[in-house]
Amino acid sequence: MAWRALTAAILVLMCVTPGVARGAADPPVWPVAHWRELFDADSDHNDIESERLSRSEDSADFYPLAYSIDELGSMYEATGELAYAAKALHFTENMIASARPSSSLGTSTFHDDYLGWVSPGNDGDETPLYESYAWRYVTRVLRLVRPVLDSAPAELRDAYARTLEFTENHIVDKWRNRGADSYVYRERTHMAAHWAMIALDVSVLTADQDRAAACAEITRNIDDHLPNYPSSLRAQLGPGHPDPDAYWWSDVWGETTGPGQDIGHGNGVIAYVVEARDMDAGWSAGELARFARTLTGLLGGPPYPEYVDGSGTSNGWIADGFVKLGRYDTALQVRLQTYGVQNSQFYASMAANAARLTS
Repeated sequence: MAWRALTAAILVLMCVTPGVARGAADPPVWPVAHWRELFDADSDHNDIESERLSRSEDSADFYPLAYSIDELGSMYEATGELAYAAKALHFTENMIASARPSSSLGTSTFHDDYLGWVSPGNDGDETPLYESYAWRYVTRVLRLVRPVLDSAPAELRDAYARTLEFTENHIVDKWRNRGADSYVYRERTHMAAHWAMIALDVSVLTADQDRAAACAEITRNIDDHLPNYPSSLRAQLGPGHPDPDAYWWSDVWGETTGPGQDIGHGNGVIAYVVEARDMDAGWSAGELARFARTLTGLLGGPPYPEYVDGSGTSNGWIADGFVKLGRYDTALQVRLQTYGVQNSQFYASMAANAARLTS
């Protein structure tokens, strides 16, 4: 599929060896400053590319832009410096500025009054996957900065308000009203998880009680009882292969055989459950520990496994989700510090993990 090829094309992966020698007296968890130095060294190049992607009228470009928005949110979480969050909202407002009424998008199948984008690579249509893939991290940034809004600069407060209004109306309401069974309760675990994350965030951000209730229901349904598939995220989970204390799951609803979820897209599931756990929203410490056991069985390489049962061969990319499990476990964080496939999103998540573990 086109989005698979796109994801493979934009991964900027590299093996790294920390440039500073560390002795036995050094703390086991490398500090935020270590990861920040690596992240900031890439920022000029990354910002140029993110600016280009954010100004695109092709929603397929929002797929890789998602990583930039996520990493900036993580750097804000790690450092408390609003400049990182402000940059994420800048890229988001660029996307919003390019949105057009669906009725004016000649190749769209919807032609309603909602604002959006089309993608030539998807038959010129509006594509919920591209939008949800990026917007789960937009809502995360909004949630992270909300506690400091009263003392934030006016420019950031205004960007927050504009972004939340657009998110409520032209992301959440749009796809829910167009048909939740088709566009929110998606056909794969990771695709539904994107919406669970968006809905969970909006349920606590919106001032509209009806919208908050609808979003909370979306998250509960994806977690525990999908209305259009005989399963849910939690129902997909079973004993790991070969470690029964880990989790195994398939990306296909109701599927109980095979190698299970591929790791690349499984990141989307983990990205959601980590945030839900942090919000005390239905996922327990014990469940997150079992996901962490899954990850420990996948570390090592190269070669890196492709599936959650440890089989197959992949590029080893875990920056979009699995790496975030390190925030709960010092030993896992230490193992991740020398993991062989790292990029700026990995650095940012590791910084957020380190901030949590060393606070």
